[in-house]
Parts: sequence; structure tokens; C-alpha cells
Amino acid sequence: MIDLHSHTFFSDGALVPSELARRAEAKGLRALGLTDHGDLSNLDFIVPRIVAVAEKLNEVMTLEVVPGIELTHMPPAHIAEGVALARRLGARIVIVHGETIVEPVAPGTNRAAIEAGVDVLAHPGLITDEEAALAAARGVFLEITARGGHSLTNGHVARAALAAGASMVLNTDSHEPEDLIDSDFARKVVVGAGLPESAFEIMQTHATAFLLKS
Repeated sequence: MIDLHSHTFFSDGALVPSELARRAEAKGLRALGLTDHGDLSNLDFIVPRIVAVAEKLNEVMTLEVVPGIELTHMPPAHIAEGVALARRLGARIVIVHGETIVEPVAPGTNRAAIEAGVDVLAHPGLITDEEAALAAARGVFLEITARGGHSLTNGHVARAALAAGASMVLNTDSHEPEDLIDSDFARKVVVGAGLPESAFEIMQTHATAFLLKS
């Protein structure tokens, strides 16, 4: 399984990158994105450190560690700048913390993220059909999430993505060791979102293709 969204103690995760990666490896994951929460205040601190540790871990682990960032609660007007800066600093994956219904994310975040060419729009909440169509046109992945709270709108996200032809990926948004899941549980999350179990393999194909080109 490939999981492109997780957090270490560089933001609000519980583990150092090495332990999170090892626990993911033990779960049987093939790749893990380290995507701590960031904004314009800390990108230059987090991203280079994640890039450096990912390089070292990838020398010795069977799991591929993918350095990235999750731009979180940024004003929509700052998102394009944040995406560009994160890429310059070496992030291979740039995620934006979407308009989940369980947090006061600024309206317009979903659209700004898609227009900025983010790689993954995480837990996009009650994403509109127009935004989903724009994600399809821009090649932005919409996230189906295993994380409690954020997962409340998985069914809506799946419906919107299917209607628009937008690609989906399944991520855990792990913060604690117990948040990591194996592929069997991931399939249950997919089915719980109202999708056929076969959609899990399609999402994994999307994630694999992304890693090959990033």
C-alpha cells in the first residue's frame, strides 16, 4: 500500500520520521509521504529536514519515504506562493489541507489549492461539483481519508470525483502509530465511501504513477 499523507513531530505527529517510516514498513506499506503541517512561517524549516531524512532512510529501507508538506489553514491568497516555495525547497508531494467540515478552514481553500496545482487536496469536505471538475482538469488528486472526522464526507467526495472524472487517492493522515493501516483495512475504507473494493487498486495505481513521475 502507498500512503501519501502522514505527520511526524515536525508538526503535530507523535513520532520522529524514522520511527513512523519503520512502523509503516512493518505494516507492509511500499511508500509513505511525510507531509507535516506548514505555512509560510515554517516551510523553510520543515521541508529541508524531511528531504534530508528521507534521502538517508531511502538508502536502507524497503519502504520509499517521500518528502512533502501539507499546507494547512493558509489563507487562500497565500496558497499558490506556498506551493511554489515548497517545491523549490524540495518537496516531492505538496498537499493542501482542504475544507473539512470538522475544522474552520477558510472558504475558497479548495479552489485556491486546485488552481495552484497542488498534488493532493486532502479531505476536501463538501467539495462542489465545479471544484471537482477543475481538479479533474488540473490533475489534482482528491483524497479519500481513513482519518476520523475528516472521513465523514468521504462518500460525498467519492460521488463528486466520480461524476467529474477526478482521480482519487486513499491516505491515512496518520498522526499516531495506531493511525497507520494495512491494505485490508484500506479496502474497507474505500467500500465505506460507497466505492467498489476494486477502486482501492485504482487509487494505488494513481499513487504509483505519481511517485514514478515526481
